[in-house]
Amino acid sequence: MAEAYRSGSISKRTEAERLNEARGSLTGYDCPICRNKGLVYSETKEKGLVSRECTCMELRRAQRRIRESGLQSSMEEYRFDNFRTTTPWQERFKRAAERFVREGGDAWFFAGGQPGVGKTHLCTAIAGAFLEQGKAVRYMLWKEASAKLKASVNEPDYERLLRPYREADVLYIDDLFKSGKADTGRRRPPTPGDVNLAFDLINARYINRLPTIFSTELTIEELIDADEAIGSRVYQRSKGYCFSFEADRGKNYRLAGR
Repeated sequence: MAEAYRSGSISKRTEAERLNEARGSLTGYDCPICRNKGLVYSETKEKGLVSRECTCMELRRAQRRIRESGLQSSMEEYRFDNFRTTTPWQERFKRAAERFVREGGDAWFFAGGQPGVGKTHLCTAIAGAFLEQGKAVRYMLWKEASAKLKASVNEPDYERLLRPYREADVLYIDDLFKSGKADTGRRRPPTPGDVNLAFDLINARYINRLPTIFSTELTIEELIDADEAIGSRVYQRSKGYCFSFEADRGKNYRLAGR
């Protein structure tokens, strides 16, 4: 009986190896583990030949979400190699973004303040580089995503909808607290609902030390003024990668040659 089982085990294991060596047809990421099948096979004494989902599937889902969000075309346009560095501050900004990707870890990257300095460009380049490394990146366009989440805050679905942002391997929050301007021409402050949602999300990622990328038109001081609990957490986690640009239209490349 033991010999029969060993023979059967060898047969099953050989089948698992054959299946694992076969190439699949999934695209977007060349996985060395499942060879683009999305499944990995193994043999167990209890169940014989079994399969499990490959770890690359979460990355593939992240890539699909990026495509559906509209960020895919931005990633093709906004890369490290085409970020202009004609001044020392631009060079420092780019080098820090590249170092952030290279060193990985649990740090955060903050780019805030003056429009047109390349915040979105470098934050998007970071997200794209992480995807190329095989990390599952989730994109959150604040104004759009926060509206949906705030609308469901008292509904049973709220936790289910927020969880993917809380737990993403890497989260890119684009235009945090984007709110437009009041009749006076001054930027509207974030609403209590915005602050509560942002704290819920950011605090969870702070506690679990999950890499997070922020772009916003608020400087780090303005973010701290908006809510000290949020701003201080962002500042602490992004030390070494905190870029806060005071108002200076001379740095707005969109106005160059005006």
